[in-house]
Amino acid sequence: MSAKLKFVDRGKSNFYATVKDRVEQYFSSRKISKNANFAMYCKVAFFLLGAFALYVTIISGVLLPHLWLMYACCLLLGVFGAMIGFNVSHDAIHGSFSHNAKINRLLSASFYFIGANPYMWNITHNVVHHTFTNIPGHDEDIEVAPGLIRLSPAEKPTRIQKYQHYYAFLLYGLAAISWIFRKDYKKFFQKKIGNYNNSKHSTSAYFNLFFFKFLYYFLTIAVPIILLPTVTWWQFLFGYISLQLVKGFVIGLVFQLAHVVEGTSFPEPNEEGNIEEAWAVHQMCTTANFARKNWLATFLCGGLNMQIEHHLFPKICHIHYPAISEIVRKTAIECGVPYIENKTFVGALASHYAMLKQFGAGDSFTVQTRTVVA
Repeated sequence: MSAKLKFVDRGKSNFYATVKDRVEQYFSSRKISKNANFAMYCKVAFFLLGAFALYVTIISGVLLPHLWLMYACCLLLGVFGAMIGFNVSHDAIHGSFSHNAKINRLLSASFYFIGANPYMWNITHNVVHHTFTNIPGHDEDIEVAPGLIRLSPAEKPTRIQKYQHYYAFLLYGLAAISWIFRKDYKKFFQKKIGNYNNSKHSTSAYFNLFFFKFLYYFLTIAVPIILLPTVTWWQFLFGYISLQLVKGFVIGLVFQLAHVVEGTSFPEPNEEGNIEEAWAVHQMCTTANFARKNWLATFLCGGLNMQIEHHLFPKICHIHYPAISEIVRKTAIECGVPYIENKTFVGALASHYAMLKQFGAGDSFTVQTRTVVA
């Protein structure tokens, strides 16, 4: 793996300059901010207050006579946890929620309360994934469960992976449990993450990692056990694991539908260690949208169903993605650049399933043709 991977624009593409200028004109002509608007503040309030209400309802014990209702609240809290990650934490950590860095930092802290670390997410997602999208050996987002799930043509196939299209979706559910108890620690002490030197962290980064992890453990494990003594250990474990499985499944699935579907590519550096494409064109070839015109999908996914727009403009709040997506799509078509899109969530799901099946076939895998979806 090259230590200095670069994007070399041999074709001198004018796509990014053009689309960036047009998006800038959209905001300036309407005199609106690229950051959160009133609708976005309402979304944040809905998901944060909803999660808080569910948590208090569970630990209060008011539902103890009806354990099935308490279990339903656990499942719903898992969904709200994923929604907070999508709609609140994600924008805030990217710095797109507000022009005020303090507000972004405050809302970034919401990540701690779904069991994740915003500092490590900034490194693995903002820095590494957004730069080296779908590049084997650099983008660790396509290394979900090495040996079990193959999401890259560069990974050596194993026998069990030919069945991965049957079990991969179940393993996605383990994403949150892995994140809470393993992933952040592993990544924090990993010397290199893709192309990024991860060997030095500040004292505050060490403190925040351990303090907020244990705070999360205290709030989600110790507090319920203390306040709900009549709940048996197996009932608690069943509810806790179910909550995390739902949260992990939603998070894992949404991100896979954006990068591992038919049409996306997985380019490898040339002999000089370079990707011979403009960075923006690379993003268009490795990223896909789904259900772009479905308001409910956009509301729930925090605009992550429009990953193309997000990867090109991560500093723009997702509340504006529906408006600028048409600008991006039309510009891509004009410039002959791929705009990969599944019209529906079900279509994206089927496309991801097909990719899992092809990757699982090992050597018979063939790289999908890059397509422009008009």
